[in-house]
Amino acid sequence: MLINISKMSNQKKCNIEKRFQEIFNENSFKKYLAKDDFKKYSSAKQNLKYTKGDIIFEDGEIAKGVYFIEKGTVKLSKSGVYGKDQILRFIKEGDVVGYRSLLCDENFQAKAEAMTEVEATFVPTNIFLQLLEADSRLSFAMMQKIAFELGESSNTITFLAQKTVRERLAEILILLEQKLGTDPEGFIKISLTREEIANLIGTATESAIRLISEFKHDGLIEVEGRCIKIKDAGKLMKVGHVIP
Repeated sequence: MLINISKMSNQKKCNIEKRFQEIFNENSFKKYLAKDDFKKYSSAKQNLKYTKGDIIFEDGEIAKGVYFIEKGTVKLSKSGVYGKDQILRFIKEGDVVGYRSLLCDENFQAKAEAMTEVEATFVPTNIFLQLLEADSRLSFAMMQKIAFELGESSNTITFLAQKTVRERLAEILILLEQKLGTDPEGFIKISLTREEIANLIGTATESAIRLISEFKHDGLIEVEGRCIKIKDAGKLMKVGHVIP
């Protein structure tokens, strides 16, 4: 999930992400795996490219493998009872998507959509499971990742239940900048519709539009179309009650 409300939590996540990326890459596989295991991986993997808006996999689709995101950003969402999509999280380069359903031996429980141009390495189910079985470093890194994301899910419940919509918007903007980074002009590296922002903070689109206008008027952010730049991170953290 996106939510991460303390400096310590954020630092731990950075460490886990770094460890995961150091271990789950081709150079590491080549170094630590037996030659036969690495050969199976090399023969089975597929390099895929997606344009913005392409669906990588659908909710309910049979999980045939995992996708390592080499470049770009992917949105993971799930349709609710009234057909409205709920954004679960964003997956950036260096991360992986699809592993939970695969490890649980179930169909995908969410939809993955390319938010930008995306390059991914697809690894079939049997090969991915063999990688985890072949080296304890890989299975431990995956276990750490799953455990931390479970904790983030608990934080999300607290975030939605206890913070006001204004506080939630402030925190989400800070977290998006931390997770996805900024472009050369300082804008967060993702363009979201007002509906998507409303979806993230659990409010109506009209409320999100009004709050964004207020933040802009107060000098907290700069807005160009769907792009947002944080102008005063300190004040935004105070609004969201985020520990710096």
